[in-house]
Amino acid sequence: MKEKILALLEKAFPGVRKDGLNQLAGAISLQVTTEEEATTAVGKLTTDSVNSFITDWRKDADAEINKANQTREANLREKFDFVEKKPDNGGNPTPPANGNLDAAAIQKLITDAVTAANTVLQTELASFKSTAVNANRRELLVKELADVPEAYKGKVLKDFDRMSFKDEDSFNAYLNETKTDVATFSQELANKGLGQQGKPIFGNPNPDGVSKGVENYITEKAKEAKGDGLGGKEV
Repeated sequence: MKEKILALLEKAFPGVRKDGLNQLAGAISLQVTTEEEATTAVGKLTTDSVNSFITDWRKDADAEINKANQTREANLREKFDFVEKKPDNGGNPTPPANGNLDAAAIQKLITDAVTAANTVLQTELASFKSTAVNANRRELLVKELADVPEAYKGKVLKDFDRMSFKDEDSFNAYLNETKTDVATFSQELANKGLGQQGKPIFGNPNPDGVSKGVENYITEKAKEAKGDGLGGKEV
């Protein structure tokens, strides 16, 4: 469903950055279950609302990256005791308090910086992937609940939103259990419905199993046949 929503967004808002639309598609996929609902949801969006969503999302993402960069810089300053370079004795820079950095130390600084940046990127990508995976799993679960009462469906989805799965195998096991539970629940509802269906009764039956109304009808017809019915005359 997310891929279909993303395609609708790209068609409706050409030129908008794809990573932002992808994030928006993930958010919408958590709220719709059919292509019709997805089309309606996308149709309600405007260019301003989409740009606003992406701007807010980028602000949050950039804030996290800046925070990580500031933390990394502070750690480097503390670890290597960096001080601001100032002219001294003819413009010679003041070396760090712990001595000049050699090539190995400089290389380590670069390596640590790259590692930290990659860690932030991997964390962000993992978050995006988790959102997409969860949306896809929820879509599969919604399909299994298509024919159950809304109250039961809502309860199952509410429980699902609180769950976390170790891997795809654990989710598939849960989905199969849910299929079995739904089948059992549906059968119980069907059995209960059949048990509550009333039998047709025409009047109160007599001990022979014939209703009073049917018995009177037979009697009247017999009288008419003998000439004793209403409107008949004796010969």
